[in-house]
Amino acid sequence: MISMYGADWCGDCRRTKAQLTEFGVEFEYLDVDANSELKSRAIEISGKPNIPVVVFEDDSYLIEPSNSDVEAKLRELGVLGNFK
Repeated sequence: MISMYGADWCGDCRRTKAQLTEFGVEFEYLDVDANSELKSRAIEISGKPNIPVVVFEDDSYLIEPSNSDVEAKLRELGVLGNFK
């Protein structure tokens, strides 16, 4: 399953969360403001304090991705199928 580390105050996080939802992709939203361990884990994964951090099923991740970056990765993984 895809994991997304983010926070409600983060515009990029809201955008990425909305995109994943629009695509109908199952993902786990991990609020770094609600849990300091999640914040530490996101930094450990990415090496940066930036969010969102989106971790994919192949253990790759994107930091502050654009919509096109997320879509390209989902297509690469075959998650989107024929979604247009």
